[in-house]
Amino acid sequence: MIWLVGAVGFWLAAWAVNAQIAASPLGQRRGGRVLVAALFGVTVLVLWEGLVRGFAVSPVILPGPSIIGPKIAGNLGTLWADFVQTVVKGALSGFAIGAVAAFVTAIAIDRSPFLQKGLLPIGNFVSALPIVGLAPVLVMWFGFDWQSKAAVVVVMVFFPLLVNMVAGLQATDRLSRDLMATWSASYWQALFKLRLPAAMPFVFNGLKIAATLALIGAIVAEFFGSPIVGMGFRISTEVGRLGLDMVWAEIAVAALAGSALYGVIALIESWVTFWHPSQRK
Repeated sequence: MIWLVGAVGFWLAAWAVNAQIAASPLGQRRGGRVLVAALFGVTVLVLWEGLVRGFAVSPVILPGPSIIGPKIAGNLGTLWADFVQTVVKGALSGFAIGAVAAFVTAIAIDRSPFLQKGLLPIGNFVSALPIVGLAPVLVMWFGFDWQSKAAVVVVMVFFPLLVNMVAGLQATDRLSRDLMATWSASYWQALFKLRLPAAMPFVFNGLKIAATLALIGAIVAEFFGSPIVGMGFRISTEVGRLGLDMVWAEIAVAALAGSALYGVIALIESWVTFWHPSQRK
């Protein structure tokens, strides 16, 4: 009970400090936002530990951060190998292939009304397919190594990216397009000088959505067959052995990887779309 009271007290104190920082001029700066997020994360971990110890929750049900942390530190080699297999080989490669394919297809759709009317409805249909039904098929097609995981990721990220890119290319107003036409600009000149820059907020929204989908798709695909390495393989194996501490260690690594990828995309977005109202201070 002491742990529970202490955790709740720490949470209330941290909440008050975070509210003060967020309302202050420091909270409007990048360092202040990072500080608020870090303090909030520490608060969640302390509250988690306090609830687990206060209610005497069994580690088999829900291990606390004090158990998960040493598990991560003691299995860095295994976690790194799983990270490389799932994130680097499966998720990032599929994310890159899907992004390039979506960009090329969006340009083709923009130039062809036939593709716009025929391909987008098919894309909506495919994007609605359940990944747990599609992943086993792709594993059978592409094998049990990372290639099949990358294929699952491509299917998951392709159509969200495509829809956002097509919407972005159509975001410019008619007056701006007519102005480019009066200057005798070709399609490609208007695309690279007007329409593509205007589409960047839509593109980055799609990339940020796809970043989380890529990691989910790679992990889920490993449940249906993989080498003896990978986050999905490790999670399914450790669940069968009731090794919940290792499962949470893999979840923590996946969460950090997904947050890092999202942060990198958001940082690049702030550089590329500095002119957009959402990036202005």
